[in-house]
Amino acid sequence: MQILFVLYGVEAKQSAGYCAMYDICGARTDGKVLNCPFNIPAVKPDDLLSSKIQSLCPTITGNVCCTETQFDTLRSQVQQAIPFIVGCPACLRNFLNLFCELTCSPDQSLFINVTSTAKIKNNSTVDGIEYFITDAFRAGMYESCKDVKFGSSNSRALDFLGAGAKNFKEWFAFIGQKAGVNLPGSPYGITFSPTPPVSSGMKPMNVSSYSCGDDSLGCSCGDCPAAATCSSAEPPPTEKKHSCSIKIGSLEAKCVDFVLAILYIVLVSLFLGGGLLHRIKGKKKRPLSEANGERNNVNMQKPDTIQAQILHNTPLRNGSQLSAVQGYMANFYSKYGIWVARHPALVLSVSVAAVLVLCIGLIRFKVETRPDKLWVGPGSRAAEEKLFFDTHLAPFYRIEQLIISTVPTSSHEKAPEILTDDNIKLLFDIQKKVDGLRANHSGSMVSLTDICMKPLGDDCATQSILQYFKMKPENYDDFGGVDHVKYCFEHFTSTESCLSAFKGPLDPTTALGGFSGNSFSEASALIVTYPVDNFVNNEGNKTAKAVAWEKAFIQLAKDELLPMVKSKGLSLSFSSESSIEEELKRESTADVITIAISYLVMFAYISLALGGAPRLNSFYITSKVLLGLSGVVLVMLSVLGSVGFFSAIGMKSTLIIMEVIPFLVLAVGVDNMCILVHAVKRQEKELTLEIRISYALMEVGPSITLASLAEILAFAVGAFIKMPAVRVFSMFAALAVLLDFLLQVTAFVALIVFDFRRTEAKRVDCFPCIKTSHSSGSADKGVVGQRKDGLLTRYMKEVHAPILNNWAVKILVIAFFFGLAMAGIALSTRIEPGLEQQIVLPQDSYLQGYFNDIATYLRIGPPLYFVVKNYNYSSESRQTNQLCSINKCDSNSLLNEIARASLTPELSYIAKPAASWLDDFLVWLSPEAFGCCRKFTNGTFCPPDDQPPCCPPGQGSCGLSEVCKDCTTCFRHSDLSSDRPSTIQFKEKLPWFLDALPSADCAKGGHGAYSSSVDLKGYENGIIQASSFRTYHTPLNNQVDFVNSMRAALDFSSKVSRSLKMEIYPYSVFYMFFEQYLDIWKTALINLSIAIAAVFLVCLVITCSFWSSAIILLVIAMIIIDLLGVMALFHIQLNALSVVNLIMSVGIAVEFCVHITHAFNITIGDRNHRMKEALGGMGASVFSGITLTKLVGVIVLGFSRSEVFVVYYFKMYLALVLLGFLHGLVFLPVFLSMFGPAPRRVEGERQDHRPAVSSLP
Repeated sequence: MQILFVLYGVEAKQSAGYCAMYDICGARTDGKVLNCPFNIPAVKPDDLLSSKIQSLCPTITGNVCCTETQFDTLRSQVQQAIPFIVGCPACLRNFLNLFCELTCSPDQSLFINVTSTAKIKNNSTVDGIEYFITDAFRAGMYESCKDVKFGSSNSRALDFLGAGAKNFKEWFAFIGQKAGVNLPGSPYGITFSPTPPVSSGMKPMNVSSYSCGDDSLGCSCGDCPAAATCSSAEPPPTEKKHSCSIKIGSLEAKCVDFVLAILYIVLVSLFLGGGLLHRIKGKKKRPLSEANGERNNVNMQKPDTIQAQILHNTPLRNGSQLSAVQGYMANFYSKYGIWVARHPALVLSVSVAAVLVLCIGLIRFKVETRPDKLWVGPGSRAAEEKLFFDTHLAPFYRIEQLIISTVPTSSHEKAPEILTDDNIKLLFDIQKKVDGLRANHSGSMVSLTDICMKPLGDDCATQSILQYFKMKPENYDDFGGVDHVKYCFEHFTSTESCLSAFKGPLDPTTALGGFSGNSFSEASALIVTYPVDNFVNNEGNKTAKAVAWEKAFIQLAKDELLPMVKSKGLSLSFSSESSIEEELKRESTADVITIAISYLVMFAYISLALGGAPRLNSFYITSKVLLGLSGVVLVMLSVLGSVGFFSAIGMKSTLIIMEVIPFLVLAVGVDNMCILVHAVKRQEKELTLEIRISYALMEVGPSITLASLAEILAFAVGAFIKMPAVRVFSMFAALAVLLDFLLQVTAFVALIVFDFRRTEAKRVDCFPCIKTSHSSGSADKGVVGQRKDGLLTRYMKEVHAPILNNWAVKILVIAFFFGLAMAGIALSTRIEPGLEQQIVLPQDSYLQGYFNDIATYLRIGPPLYFVVKNYNYSSESRQTNQLCSINKCDSNSLLNEIARASLTPELSYIAKPAASWLDDFLVWLSPEAFGCCRKFTNGTFCPPDDQPPCCPPGQGSCGLSEVCKDCTTCFRHSDLSSDRPSTIQFKEKLPWFLDALPSADCAKGGHGAYSSSVDLKGYENGIIQASSFRTYHTPLNNQVDFVNSMRAALDFSSKVSRSLKMEIYPYSVFYMFFEQYLDIWKTALINLSIAIAAVFLVCLVITCSFWSSAIILLVIAMIIIDLLGVMALFHIQLNALSVVNLIMSVGIAVEFCVHITHAFNITIGDRNHRMKEALGGMGASVFSGITLTKLVGVIVLGFSRSEVFVVYYFKMYLALVLLGFLHGLVFLPVFLSMFGPAPRRVEGERQDHRPAVSSLP
């Protein structure tokens, strides 16, 4: 009779003990059953049904409002949701209570009101209800579930069970939606209301909700950060640590800048005060000085060169002498010069032959282009960890990628949305091209399906929104087009139609770009990623197949895909795993012409510079083009000899060596050539050629030796640096400079002898077989070479030196250069480590646009794995609870700490909680997840009901099958100890879990998601050697982000390892290449310090003068500091290239200051006079030999097509040359004239066996 009341519109009875719905009266077309709108008294269930209801719904006792079929339907529906939330018992209990009360509560009519019905086969069925439920329960349920994680997808459970709801109202609105056909959800609409009408006599459902921090049903800290047990954990920092700064009014400055400014003001004030005091005292002493002026002038007229003092037998009183080492060197060069002048052919042939023997090693010449061999040193922690990851788990897959984006109409407007019918159909056309691509590898054709990653079957794990249509164009309209895509954004794990062709969920963050938050529909870019299997050590030549396909893929993108996309008004960028290496190879040849022109310009200048000022009537005799070219050939031989020697012993060269060392050796070699030729020219023409060569070598030999030894030692110490690129450069450079020095003092001196014989014989330069008959006096003078100062020498003596001798100029120079040094120190703190990939690649490379798009559109960073070594899963160990993050796990466990770190991504660079195979395995084992770990009666694995053999393939929907009807859960609660498996249970069921396929009935299956997360080799003994937990970095848009993210991950894992006393390390595919930047400053400073210290040591040993050596050290240090400041101004990053350039700068800086300092010390007179003579004698050689030579060569590099040449060679070299010139020929002379060492005095008229000269003290 109650049924008749409902059917004929009789008012329903709303009271305790009455149902609003009972039994099932029909089903929708998709098989979802519909309740009957029967307002009848609650029914007493039989004992079996009662116990089944009690197992799922402990709040339901006594009579019920559901049949066994209704309860089975409830059980099967919640079964799909349980794996998402079973790790948090409070959330699970609240969730089950909501639907248990809805389905079976005996007081159902008090809070359920059927609002609409529908006829199905003449039966009335429920089509809509109003569910009265208190806000307290709804809010409590939401709070208990809002932070629960779903492991395998690194996201919140509510992203799948609640469409990412931000509050309880949004969640319950989602739950109450009437599901479309073949879509998950309720078969009828549910309106949730907090209070029923007063007149209705109804009461809202108000079963107690459980807090996730509840003692009995508490959740882990990862799922419930607000729990009381988690409050003791150290809270994450809320903001980045800022560097020290000082604020004065509206001006804010770094502490280091402020301190340097104060220090500079103090030093300049003291210097100015001291200068004024000295000036005042100097005026008072001037009469006495003038009285002695004549005598001083006489002293200054004394011969002031080594050979002149020997020739004139100058008394040593008021004179100076060389140090012991320099004395022996001068004696040696004196005798050696005569011997070379007598046997030039022998010296030339033997020295060149020796270097040519070294060049034979070039037959084994090889260039190292592999990045891991260039930047990763032996013993690298990151390299060892990568090898461990690759061998124990799986090599990180190769990535082939397409990015299709809309183009904004103007730079100020937002890019249009990409999700349109036309754009998705274009993506299908592109996919068809890619699928049809075939690459030839050793005669066999390779397709994408041959090499792609297939985690769950035979389909590629392509990351593309086309997966929402199973990668089939014919499904596009059938599934609903763009609307289906947008639907799948919220149901990509829970709806069968949204699962990919490879049976896994597709996270929209990996396939879309250019959106904010979770507003996927606003995306302005489609990202298609083709993961390709990778192999350790090119196993089975499989990597070579992938590389062949990648080359064909890039060619396809250039030739066909790019025009297709552009024709639709869109933009396309693309990349493959091998793209960077291929483009770097192209880069190495892109500027061959530019480099060649640079060298040719330097060669031409050198050839002209050695000849001096040309005279029209004799330039063809006095020019030294042939000598200059011969000298350049010697420089090249020294480079080739160095490369040949190391190639012979099996060391590979690098592109840095081929680009940098020739410049370095040219700079050193040309300087020495100019010094030697100018020294010979300065000798008296009346002397024989043998004596002139002897005197020239005696004069400049010690300084050339000093400079060369300092440079060789400075580079040699770099051989102890771990970074291969820097170490190899240092070794090659040291040997090249050594060979260059030996060839300069042997072969080049012999060539000078031949050239001066040619000029004295009036033979034509470049054509020495042609002899002229010109014999006029003027020509004669030009040929023989009078000892007449050249234009540059006269400028140095008569213009440059007098200006620098001015007292006011000296004060300004000292103040200015010390200011530069202070600014350099301050600016150097702003230099960032790294090497932007866009700079290294050719400017016309297709990767330029790709990297720009990555930074613009990507909303997720590189995968980050936390690898645990030797995890002890035995019952006696606590390590399981120290790792997991579900109920009863430690609050400070690894996964809880990762989840906590992800709350502050701006500091940790961790974007999400980690996907945890361990959490999912423990949930999969749990009796609550009754659809997951199941067994047949014979004890073998029973899959979920929606998988074969329980559900035949191709069957639309599956109920309880005959095959699997007797399957039971693997364990009862009593079988587990504190919900944890025993050692034997863990060992037996882990392979089951890793082979279990995920599906709607059990989303926790580990196959695919965790197949490579656990190393099962030897796990039977209770120890898992390696396992990983995957999360993601935040988007990393520049080199600083990459470096900081790696540093943050290392710090995090180090802290957790110490806390848990377990070996844990982070791994991401880029770590091996960015490890160098973690201590690049340390590497640079150690290299520079050792190089500069080596220069100081050589100078100290040879000159026996601490003060002279200290001045050289000061100037070199100032040049390097200023160069660092220039790097900061030009935003040049600190990396292997810039470190090599800085080390090379030490060698170049030596050339700028050693010769000037040596010349200053071997000159007699007061400091001003000695400075003038040093500039006149050596300043011209240094300026013409190194400054102008490098300047003309470097300027050509400014026209390079390669950004790396413009930044790291043109800008840095130009800065180095200009800074070296300014410090060597402006600051150093002024500093020497004010603070330079006085000549060493000797007692009485004593002479010894060494040549008496002015020298360094």
